[in-house]
Amino acid sequence: MRRELSNAFGKTYLTINYDAVNNWVYNNWIGYQTHAGILVGAEAGLEVLMKRQCPYLLNDNSLVVGPWDHAVEWIAQDWTPRAIAGGLTHFAHVVDPGSLAALSAEAMHTSIGDYFQMRTFGSLAEAQTWLRHAQSPGRVLR
Repeated sequence: MRRELSNAFGKTYLTINYDAVNNWVYNNWIGYQTHAGILVGAEAGLEVLMKRQCPYLLNDNSLVVGPWDHAVEWIAQDWTPRAIAGGLTHFAHVVDPGSLAALSAEAMHTSIGDYFQMRTFGSLAEAQTWLRHAQSPGRVLR
């Protein structure tokens, strides 16, 4: 199952894919993110998480241009409680450490990082490894 969201210019800004082999939802955010686009995209991703009853989210911001802290408060106060109620337990967030998006990711992590297992990574491979370990019985992640 793959879903693409496009902005007003017809450019894809988010792809959402449920990965059945790894049992996670992969959100790949691309380019500049508007407040409205983030809300629509986050809702679409949440819909997939809930439909698949998937506790694992791999959220990739490595291709995001610019900050998106204009949506952090909404994510913390609105999206996060609904995601937790829907069963989300692990959130792996990939960011380019040198980007402005990394500052927004840090603000989000500060706001919601205590509600579920959440880690920020500089590479997709590291995030995938962490989520795979999270699915191993008896593992405690830090």
